[in-house]
Formats: sequence, structure tokens, C-alpha cells
Amino acid sequence: MPRFSLDTALKCRAALAAAAVGVLSLAPLAAQAQAAFPTKTITIVVPFSAGGTTDILARVVGQYMSKDLGQTVLVDNRAGAGGNIGTQAVARAAPDGYTLLMGTVGTHAINQSLYKKLAFDPVKDFTPLSRVALVPNLLVTNPSQPFKNVKEMIAYVKANPGKVTFGSSGNGSSIHLSGELFKQMAGVDMQHVAYRGSAPALTDLLGGQIAVMFDNMPSAIGHVKSGKLRPLAVTTPKRSPALPNVPTIAEAGVPGYEATSWFGLLAPAKTPAPVVARLNASILKALADPEVKKKMAEQGAEPHGEKPEQFAEFIQSETAKWGKIVKQSGATAD
Repeated sequence: MPRFSLDTALKCRAALAAAAVGVLSLAPLAAQAQAAFPTKTITIVVPFSAGGTTDILARVVGQYMSKDLGQTVLVDNRAGAGGNIGTQAVARAAPDGYTLLMGTVGTHAINQSLYKKLAFDPVKDFTPLSRVALVPNLLVTNPSQPFKNVKEMIAYVKANPGKVTFGSSGNGSSIHLSGELFKQMAGVDMQHVAYRGSAPALTDLLGGQIAVMFDNMPSAIGHVKSGKLRPLAVTTPKRSPALPNVPTIAEAGVPGYEATSWFGLLAPAKTPAPVVARLNASILKALADPEVKKKMAEQGAEPHGEKPEQFAEFIQSETAKWGKIVKQSGATAD
């Protein structure tokens, strides 16, 4: 059996002690790195095309956060598969707070019921930061259409079953399901046309290729104010302050109708608590800023900030709610 001298033993002991000190020193360094967050550019991934509501809200909030955090906040549009492509990219990103997702009711409450297989888990793969806004959907039509209100629209669709088209930002999106809910409750037959985002659907609506759309208000309101689109109703229980003269769908002829979209920021799962706290604080500051509030109000969006745990609970309740609507509509993306 080999023997060690006292000198060798002391050297080994000293080496082990040095290694232990090195390991222990990593914890303070990691903590310092988190405390210094952020030290580089932050990217907000928008899983839909540029020009839509998700994109608009990300840019409004991101611009303020950039000032507050002292770092550039970029918006990266990664559209496709009902928001799943961009969402999956964030789920696989490093959990360091530098890659965020502007999630929606679609990506985090609808898609897991709509798709049989997802390459990510909307709950387990993300750390909720805060909701950003609640947004009415707005039923709009091209002015060339022969109906000027909801009752006239219902009568026209019933007289022309299957001929009236309604566009959406994608199969199973909140915009699509708002239309499906309308079809069920109004007892009408309309043809759904899915697009890769709200912006291309709006382009075709403006061009007369489709008849109507249940779009998120921020992306449609500019065209309404310019007279290029005719507003018929909002999908929320109450009228929107942004368009006070536009009735709710419930008021206009479909009692009990309600569909609201929401948007919120999330980080990859296992993002360090200090980083989550810093990002949450920045989001809440942004949503309390008068200029941000003004910009959102002009778009018909209502700022809504909250703590991460509140957002997590909300996502769970919304998943149950929209799961039932998906099942009842028979919508599927597979």
C-alpha cells in the first residue's frame, strides 16, 4: 500500500482548500452578475408578423424598458404556426433574462388545446413576468360590404350562407375563435380564412378580398379612424373608451357575447429570481408611465401590470376557459 509523507498530505490539503474557496467564490460572482443585470441588449421575441397588436405593444413597452434598464431592447418578429415558432425559440433560449417573449392568449392559453403536439410546454418552459395589456377585439368590415351594423350583417350572412369570409391572424388564434364564437351564438355560417398574422389579413380586408375580421383593436383602429374600415362592434362586455360610439356585440344583437385578448411578457423557465424581479419592476414602471398609457389608449389597449405569480395564476384560468371554446368550436391546427 503506498505511503504519503506529511509534506505530501499538507500539499493535498492546501490544494483542496484552494479548490473549495474557488467554488465558493462563484456564488458571489453569480449574484453580482444578476445584480448588475442587464449588461447587454435584451430581445423581445414577437411570435407574429410586424404591424399586428402583439408587435405594437412589444415596441411601446420595449421602448420604455430600454430607457429604464439602460440597455437596448430589440423586437424580433418570428411568425408562424399560430405563434408556436417564436414561442418555442424563447422556451429554448438561455434563462438569463436577455431573451423574452411577448406571449398572448393564443400562445399560452389556446394553442395547447388546439395542437395535439407542441415542442414546448406553455407552463413548465416559461417564467411569467407580467401581463401587459387587455385588448378588445373589434369587428370590422370593408366599407364596400352591404351591411352597416351587426344585425344587418347577421341577416346578410343568413341570406348568403358560407359566402361571407372572415379573416384571422391564424387558425385557432383568439381572432379566429372570436369569429367562431360569433358564428355559434348568432347562428350564422361564415367561411374562415387564416393568415400568418394580423397585418396580412388586414391588407386583404382593406383590399376587399375578405369581408370582415374580428381583429385586435390596436392593429385595426388606425384604419377605422381614417375611414378605410367600418367598425361594427367590440367583443368586450363594455364599450371601449377609444371608440365610445361603437357598440358591443352583445348590445348590437348577440346577447351574452364576450371575447377579450390579452398580452404579457414571459422569460424562459429557471430565469433567476433577481432578474425576474428586475424585469417585472421595469414592466410595471412602463405601464404606469403617462406616455405609455396614452399610446396604449390611442390603440384601444388597457394597460394591466401584475406580479409574476398573479400572471401565472391567470394563465392557468385562461387555459381552462379557452380549452372549452376550442373543443366546442371543433377548431384544430393538426
